[in-house]
Amino acid sequence: MRRSVLVGCLAILASCNRNTVPPDSSNSTPPASAVSSEESDRKAIEKLEAEARSIAKTDGCVASSDCRAAPIGVRGCGGPRDFIVYCAKTTDSASLARKIASADSAESAFNLKYKIGSTCELRMPPAVQASNGICSAN
Repeated sequence: MRRSVLVGCLAILASCNRNTVPPDSSNSTPPASAVSSEESDRKAIEKLEAEARSIAKTDGCVASSDCRAAPIGVRGCGGPRDFIVYCAKTTDSASLARKIASADSAESAFNLKYKIGSTCELRMPPAVQASNGICSAN
C-alpha cells in the first residue's frame, strides 16, 4: 500500500515538474531597450520632471496670489521631493498636473523596485511671490 501511494505521489510530482512551455529556440537576450536598469529608470524620471518644468511658466503674473508651488517627486519615505513654482495665469495647470502625476508614478515605482529610502521630515511648499511679472520662491 505504501509503495503504491509513493509511486502515485512521484507520478504527480513528475507531471507537475514537466516544462509545458517550449523552450525559446532563439537563445537571445531581450533587447537593451527592454531591460531596465536603475540608471535608465532614473533618467526616465528626470525626463518626465524636465517635461513638467517646461510646462510650468513663471512669467505673466503681477499678483503673488497668482503664483503657485506644485509638489513633484516622491521620496522613499513619502512626500514630495521638490516643488515647481509657476504662474497659474500662463501655465496650462491641467497639463502640468498630468505630467507631475506621471513623474510621481514613475518615481514611486522606482522607489519600490530599488528599495529607495529617505528621511521622513515633512517638506512644506515654499512661499511664492510675483516680482516684476515673474513668480519665484521666497
